[in-house]
Amino acid sequence: MRREAEALRARIPQAALTVALDRTGQAPDSAGLARLLAQWTATGRTPCFLIGGAEGLDPTLVAQAAHRLSLGPLVWPHLLARAMLAEQLFRAQSILANHPYHRGARES
Repeated sequence: MRREAEALRARIPQAALTVALDRTGQAPDSAGLARLLAQWTATGRTPCFLIGGAEGLDPTLVAQAAHRLSLGPLVWPHLLARAMLAEQLFRAQSILANHPYHRGARES
């Protein structure tokens, strides 16, 4: 985990806003993630999402992150977590742009 954390730290852009994917983080719904993404981008810093390997992220990396985000209580392989995060970021951007991709809760 320590070597993986060092490799991740080396790839984080200098002015990035780090968001660690961690089970102890916030677990917003899609609209909540859109609000968070809007807040993060309003800082002028690009969000940089940190996804750990099979053992998760090194605790020091999680502690140093500006924010922690959870994809929920289920355990996901890190490669699947990348795809899920990408889809949720696309959905969040769609919500912020008022695009119909995200249908949200439908009334009966």
